[in-house]
Amino acid sequence: MMQTTITTILFVVNPISGGRDKKDHQDAIEKFFAPLPHKIDVFLLNDKNNAQCLEKRIEQLKPQIVVAVGGDGTVGMVAKKILNTDIILGIVPAGSANGMARELNIPENVEEALKIIENGRVKKADAISINNQLCLHLSDIGLNARLVKYFEEGNMRGKLGYAKVALKVLFNPQNIRVILKSKEGEIKRDAFMVVLANASKYGTGAVINPTGDLYDGLFEVVIIKHIGIGTLLKRWITPKTLDPKKIEVIQAEAVNIYTHKKVHFQVDGEYIGKVKQVSAKILPGQLNILVPEGS
Repeated sequence: MMQTTITTILFVVNPISGGRDKKDHQDAIEKFFAPLPHKIDVFLLNDKNNAQCLEKRIEQLKPQIVVAVGGDGTVGMVAKKILNTDIILGIVPAGSANGMARELNIPENVEEALKIIENGRVKKADAISINNQLCLHLSDIGLNARLVKYFEEGNMRGKLGYAKVALKVLFNPQNIRVILKSKEGEIKRDAFMVVLANASKYGTGAVINPTGDLYDGLFEVVIIKHIGIGTLLKRWITPKTLDPKKIEVIQAEAVNIYTHKKVHFQVDGEYIGKVKQVSAKILPGQLNILVPEGS
């Protein structure tokens, strides 16, 4: 439950997230908070100096809560600025990919999401540092990262957009050889992709890591072995779990992954580029985040 001392809330709005006009979101925010005593401020993202300007606004305003109004990219940008502080992260999902919101059971309905900002509970969530990138949700190398690259380059959003680029990727799968090193030892595997998972499922609802827990001080390395193209496509666009016989899950606090060639790499739905090495470590309980009561 929000405490009465928490009165300053900064909404960070991505106007073009998900290809939608966010004027309706701003109107809803103003209407919802009009009868309440809290101080509300809105920061509109643009194409220039977003990170630096947001950091300056937070320093000036000193908000108790910063709310990301957008997709996973907006959530990640805000999280980087408030990680390991007392500031609380709120989420109003409004992007093409709302994986973190789905993971936290935050509804896409704006008013319902705002009720969580007002009345939700605060939990301390983990994050992962991956090649000096902050990951809150899911990152991976291989097949899905290539899908993310094509999706970013395309002009169609939503599940249809994912399905279109998925066909392009899935009918030309590229196997990768990986070496994973952790304190438990070293293993070698062939795989379509390797996921570094703080959470359990993608924004589409596809469950990739059934044991995922944002609060347990661990992350999972999910190795996806050979799997039928039709099966993988169905799981990517429908909220179902992959066949446990086709995946291998390893819990870790830290891991180093090496590949035989450069492979595509994405973090929380943002394509980063090609890599041959990935180093990841858990950042336990460093993010205060608002979740629905009962979560």
